[in-house]
Amino acid sequence: MKTFGQVLTEARKRAGLTQKEVAERLRREDGRSVDAPYLNAVEHDRRRPPPDHLIEQLAKIIGISQDILFFHAGRMPSDSRGEIEHEEVEAAWEAFRKAFTGAKSGKKKG
Repeated sequence: MKTFGQVLTEARKRAGLTQKEVAERLRREDGRSVDAPYLNAVEHDRRRPPPDHLIEQLAKIIGISQDILFFHAGRMPSDSRGEIEHEEVEAAWEAFRKAFTGAKSGKKKG
């Protein structure tokens, strides 16, 4: 499985953006932009995936689903957090495995 940094790098390059361009558009909670060396460290997995608000911005900037970035960050999006019953987790993983296995074998989902 790819790392957060690898997924981020691939999506950024597909979007035709440089690290500097993305960093200039990313805003910390205090409004300051992120610097390119920080983004470089994230892309090379020398830093942990960024905070949720930066992941959300990154997704918009580079045109990738937040869900993909959160998955590779090992976290759930903030709108999906809360009390979840064990049965719901099991059902979600079962559906994921079924869809993933079907996609790998070329079968249609559904």
